[in-house]
Amino acid sequence: MSPSSPRVLVVDDDAAIREALDRALRGEGFAVRTADGGRSGLREAAAFAPDAIVLDVAMPDLNGRAVCARLRAGGDRVPILILSARDEVDDRVAGLQAGADDYLVKPFAFAELVARLRALLRRAAEEHAAAATPATECPDDLVAGDLTVVLADRTARRGARAIDLTRREFDLLEALARHTGIVLSREQLLQQVWGYDFAVEGNVVDVFVGYLRRKLEAEGEPRLIQTVRGVGFVLRAEP
Repeated sequence: MSPSSPRVLVVDDDAAIREALDRALRGEGFAVRTADGGRSGLREAAAFAPDAIVLDVAMPDLNGRAVCARLRAGGDRVPILILSARDEVDDRVAGLQAGADDYLVKPFAFAELVARLRALLRRAAEEHAAAATPATECPDDLVAGDLTVVLADRTARRGARAIDLTRREFDLLEALARHTGIVLSREQLLQQVWGYDFAVEGNVVDVFVGYLRRKLEAEGEPRLIQTVRGVGFVLRAEP
């Protein structure tokens, strides 16, 4: 990651949004490049090597879900913040399932977009530093009932069944598994998993919990992640 000006790639087929974000992000000290569609976004991502991507989901040539999926399939772990109109719920969900880290609904406050970008960049820098630090010993697995979270290779399984998780899904599962039996508020999860130490709009925690539940319960297994109404979520080995 750049030591000074973080590189941000903005991919959106709406010229007005592209130009507004380009101008505003430069004013906040980011180095910005833009692309007007999914295919050009992939080309720019390869050439520009951005530190973060702001990605629209609904584009005519190649949608954001496909862009995200191709980047992740190629091993690119760049933080991706997707943008979605309110009536594009399916596109937003598909983008997150393809490996995006967060989403923001249009219209949005520019200040929140900047805050989310900075938080995702901080989180990515912390993960990079942790990965570069030689491990003195293998970390212990986290076990809750028939769930095993393997920290060494960031995998998880339910019994003998392997669970395919995106990076952010794994981070959320790890946070819950580290506090088995303890209720974590949405604010705590936003801070631990996304690095957000500020209030955000939307229900990103609830959305990712929903993804995790579907994957953890794909073969009819009992529910592990419980909702505590008005408080947050808790992982319990015995529902």
